[in-house]
Amino acid sequence: RKAVRNGCLPERTILSGVGPLAIRQPRVDDRRLRDTEGGQRFSSAILPRFMRKMPSIEGLMPVLYLKGISTGDFGEALAAILGEGAKGLSASTITRLKEGWTEEHKHWSGRNLEDKEYVYLWADGIYVNVRLDDERSCLLVIMGATREGKKELVAVSDGYRESKASWREMLLDLKAR
Repeated sequence: RKAVRNGCLPERTILSGVGPLAIRQPRVDDRRLRDTEGGQRFSSAILPRFMRKMPSIEGLMPVLYLKGISTGDFGEALAAILGEGAKGLSASTITRLKEGWTEEHKHWSGRNLEDKEYVYLWADGIYVNVRLDDERSCLLVIMGATREGKKELVAVSDGYRESKASWREMLLDLKAR
């Protein structure tokens, strides 16, 4: 047989929407991979090797942050939602995640748009009560439609009350990219 079970990996706990789950993942020896790719072992796409939190939990954290939960209160908020066993979500973990989100947004906001062709653009300002420094701040959003009819988020920026200067800055940045 080309694929055989070879015991189990060490038990680990994964944080899910129903609380922490103890998982024992079977170890699979896939000889087809060994013969063709130099001895690599099978790796599950459903349960990646180093996963400690379900993707739904990863998606919950930005929502809680945007709702105004402070970094120090994340552990308590998640324990209330997921149960007392919600470990690994300390203030330093949240800070590290915020830094990652900031870096992702910076990269996305600076991406090259030379290859893009939009046949229609929508521009609007959205006022939200979420973690903005000034009550008169808003999110400036530009959506674009491609020839195929697919809508894409082109740009998002914070601005002062949809002012002419805020829109000008955003549009000049898009033009440069």
